[in-house]
Amino acid sequence: MNKKIEDIEHDLSYIKAYEDIDLLKKEDLRPVRIELEVLKPEIYLRHFGIKETIVCFGSARVREEHEAKAQVKEAEKELAKHPKDAALKLNLEMAKGRLKLSRYYEEARRFSKLVVKHAGDRFAIVTGGGPGLMEAANRGAYENGGRSIGMNITLPHEQRPNPYISHNLAFLFHYFAMRKLHLVMRAQAIVVFPGGFGTFDELFEILTLLQTGKKSKIPVVLVGKEFWNKVINLDAIISYGLIDPQNARDIKLVETAEEAWVEVAKFYKIK
Repeated sequence: MNKKIEDIEHDLSYIKAYEDIDLLKKEDLRPVRIELEVLKPEIYLRHFGIKETIVCFGSARVREEHEAKAQVKEAEKELAKHPKDAALKLNLEMAKGRLKLSRYYEEARRFSKLVVKHAGDRFAIVTGGGPGLMEAANRGAYENGGRSIGMNITLPHEQRPNPYISHNLAFLFHYFAMRKLHLVMRAQAIVVFPGGFGTFDELFEILTLLQTGKKSKIPVVLVGKEFWNKVINLDAIISYGLIDPQNARDIKLVETAEEAWVEVAKFYKIK
């Protein structure tokens, strides 16, 4: 017995391919999904005329000072209830560490403000779009009339965009590689605040691209002298003969937003 036409029209195979979300999620369609993650941000950024960006990296966990202080107080309260608990002791130590770094929230915010003040709309500020130091950099641009871009990625945490991203310039990625592509391809400077694995991943990928000539030379600025001197020992890597001394000299280590902007401005001869 023949099927009714209306039954055929409800077959999954009858959905137009570009409207079939279940099809797009299949393993065989991964190349198409990757292409879409290349094309969608490209179309939007081109529409808004964004050709040059300054990328700011930094931890999602480093919050404003008042939030960091509240985290320390909460950790102290919990430890007071169970003073011998090793996990709670470590939790307090980590909270104090984040409080020490909380001053860089304002440095990141102020850096983006300086970009807008001195370069106008030449550079858009780009971050991973999350909270913490990413939020701070977006905020400095957004609050001062600059263009602010956020490139989120689907993660168990940190996947919601911060509220300081310009209209229609918040993007959500599934693939880290495609997100990195868009973070780097228009980047005219990289300014990196203290962070963890994600920040290190982005930083060292860019350093590799610069070292291998896949990316033209741009300023790379690390903000937070004590932090970076403790966590990365470039002199040791040089002593083993694994990188060129010039590769290390190209990385500028500063403490403040003003010093970071000076490095970018000097490179592009902006007064």
